[in-house]
Amino acid sequence: MTDLPLDRNLGLDLVRTTEAAAVAAGRWMGLGRRDEADDDAAAAMARALDLLAIDGTVVIGEEWRAVGVTRLASGQHVGRGGGPQLDVVLDPIDGRTMLAQGRTDAIAVAALAPRGSMWSPGPAAYLEKLVVNRTVAPALVPECMDAPTAWTLALIARAKQKAVRDLTVFVLDRPRHADLIDEIRRAGARVMLRTDGDIAGALLAASIDSGIDVLLGIGGAAEGVIAACAVKALRGAMLVRLAPQSAAERELVRAAGLDTRRILRDDELVRSRHVFFAATGIADGPLLRGVRYQAGYALTNSLILRGETGTRRLIQAEHALERIE
Repeated sequence: MTDLPLDRNLGLDLVRTTEAAAVAAGRWMGLGRRDEADDDAAAAMARALDLLAIDGTVVIGEEWRAVGVTRLASGQHVGRGGGPQLDVVLDPIDGRTMLAQGRTDAIAVAALAPRGSMWSPGPAAYLEKLVVNRTVAPALVPECMDAPTAWTLALIARAKQKAVRDLTVFVLDRPRHADLIDEIRRAGARVMLRTDGDIAGALLAASIDSGIDVLLGIGGAAEGVIAACAVKALRGAMLVRLAPQSAAERELVRAAGLDTRRILRDDELVRSRHVFFAATGIADGPLLRGVRYQAGYALTNSLILRGETGTRRLIQAEHALERIE
């Protein structure tokens, strides 16, 4: 792994790629065509990435969700070269099902870190996750992953100096979480359910002012690594471990020699302080506004994070559609 002194804020370049993906994806909102939206957004992001002065390699790509051939598959080179060697992780649409249904919260995301610094989950598709913000981070311990949910929520409440009943927990609304949701409710905490988009959920849980206190549950492994970049930049904390959801996935994980008992922190998912993260709203949500289309223009709302400095920037931009379509 190289831990290069990246003096330039590459997040200001990276956001061009999430803006391009968001503008392309927003055209498909509510049309019920999830795959077409994802393919268009991925193509737009790939074109924008190739304009960046970086020597990038996609660590976790789009091949497992794309319908056709994608330029953003794992191992693919991105960027025009002449710049730092970087690991790249991305998701042109986090919340693709919600976008297709015309719902809120979809975002386009991407992150960079020095080459060799990002953990690859290999054949693993799912991770169990716990995400908190910087207030709770010093109190978070690996035992939280095996403790009763009520115990973990009590620890978070103490760190935040509030009652458990005043906590809000982000959980994906999936059948696998029925028992977890029941435990949260019995503990007295509030639940925010979303059918999709756990990168956005992790961002909310890691942010100091979002109103979401913790993310719990099982979500995508690729999304977990991307989220770890944001959590690290926000000075929050994240715990994960492999959580195979089928016999086939369990066999692939076993064959790859991966340990399903090992608990990883965000510092192990991204082993560098030089991390850059960008997100652009596609559809309105609690984190970012969605794309607005005007006569010949599109308006975007984006978030840029820089790990080394802990800087968080919110950017509103106007794009001439003739230049990006």
